[in-house]
Amino acid sequence: MTTEAPSTYQNLENWPTTDILAGMNHEDQTVPLAVNKALPQLEKMVEATVARLRAGGRLFYIGAGTSGRLGVVDASECPPTFGVPAGLVVGIMAGGDGAIRQAVEGAEDDATQAWLDLQQFNAGPNDVLVGIAASGRTPYVIGGLQAARAAGLATGCVVCNAGSAVAAACEFPVEVVTGPEFITGSTRLKAGTAQKLVLNMLTTATFIRLGRVKGNKMVDMQLSNEKLVDRGQRMLMDELGIAQPEAAELLARHGSVRAALLAQQG
Repeated sequence: MTTEAPSTYQNLENWPTTDILAGMNHEDQTVPLAVNKALPQLEKMVEATVARLRAGGRLFYIGAGTSGRLGVVDASECPPTFGVPAGLVVGIMAGGDGAIRQAVEGAEDDATQAWLDLQQFNAGPNDVLVGIAASGRTPYVIGGLQAARAAGLATGCVVCNAGSAVAAACEFPVEVVTGPEFITGSTRLKAGTAQKLVLNMLTTATFIRLGRVKGNKMVDMQLSNEKLVDRGQRMLMDELGIAQPEAAELLARHGSVRAALLAQQG
């Protein structure tokens, strides 16, 4: 596993801060290139996800540690960004929600628990399950994918090693081979960055395809704070060629950018 290979940097405890930062930045610049190589795999996962969600399904993430937390983050950002229901994209952590803040020892080693966790949501054949595991060997993720695939869910993964057991357990593997970490084995670094990029792309591309973006704007975003209300007003000003007071009145009256645009444009 290249994620566990020895770092190419030595004696880090003796390095000045400027060199530590420069070394990490140098390694980070390799991540988008690794993601680029996996785009054909990611395209297949996006197409499968679009098809299932269009048919009424949901997207689930499972993972442990950093990988699981990244899934929870991506899932939690979909409703405010795209205006979708909170249960449409769900992130599930090995060890439960408490493991988001504090590690639960041994949780990732239970190969049967992920499917039990999914059954709390009545996961079934209309749904998609994406396992996230930098190493590609996490039992919690492998067992969940195997059970989900047998039950008819579409299954995918995001891993950072080639030829892993996690990839073998699913239909749509995305393998982003990021190589040795700056600190040996610390996959919250390059591997975590790669996973975040892939998850960003998965949900963004999916919801663009499902009509949740108009032009290049988040017309279904939740207007949950002053910044987003201001952004919504500016969207209307740009799209309709109106001044701020009129945009503010329209947004207040209709409650969303999309509704306001539909009311004015027909």
